[in-house]
Amino acid sequence: MYAFTYERPAALADALKFAQAGARPLAGGQTLLASMKLRLAAPEQIVDLGAVPELRGICRDGDALVIGAMTRHCDVAESAEVRAAIPALAQLAGGIGDKQVRARGTIGGSVANNDPAADYPAALMALGATVHTTARAIAAADFFQGLFATALQEGELITSVRFPIPQKAAYVKFAQPASRFAMIGVFVAQTDAGARVAVTGGGNGVFRHAAMEQALDASFTPTALAGVPTDEEQMSGDLHASSAYRAHLVGVMAQRAVAQALA
Repeated sequence: MYAFTYERPAALADALKFAQAGARPLAGGQTLLASMKLRLAAPEQIVDLGAVPELRGICRDGDALVIGAMTRHCDVAESAEVRAAIPALAQLAGGIGDKQVRARGTIGGSVANNDPAADYPAALMALGATVHTTARAIAAADFFQGLFATALQEGELITSVRFPIPQKAAYVKFAQPASRFAMIGVFVAQTDAGARVAVTGGGNGVFRHAAMEQALDASFTPTALAGVPTDEEQMSGDLHASSAYRAHLVGVMAQRAVAQALA
């Protein structure tokens, strides 16, 4: 490691001042600290958001669920409110990493990092969530912009994520055994506006699968997805799986997710 200054404000206004002055936000540290150890990131100042109470918590707001940015994965997984409103979201959070990661990592940190194999982006895209920041509200479709890229501006902090409550939903992933990141993860949701299918782990970032959504609008059943193709050229290939295998997994995981949503 190397020298840097560390700030831990207790108010959002103070945290925002540090961020706007160029401090790097620390929202759990599951990616940032590892990157610093490898010298892939070298911030001169860090602002730890862990002591800001306004950024934590889960609440029902009408037909939506609002989760504070600094709410930990384990808290989402164990929340009775989440389990009652969107059980698929609780299950997703309970499958992130291992117990230690879930005890430190936060939804805001995961969303801001936008790892192409992360789980939460699939939930945001499939549920039509809105990311609220210190400056504005950003629809998930506009927020995620490719490999580790988001619509966040310098000095802008995520404060919460608002999830509309679907009629039915489920998330199923084929996990990479060591990291538990999604080799392919598929989140399906049946909403008032129609079916939504979001895929993570397959390429440069989360994306919606239009062909599968059309098939599910006609019949929200696993068999409706049989034979619906996924473009192999959209998929990434690496030492864990080829692009062809990932394309195949999309179909398998999507059918399992629909079956789970109907169970």
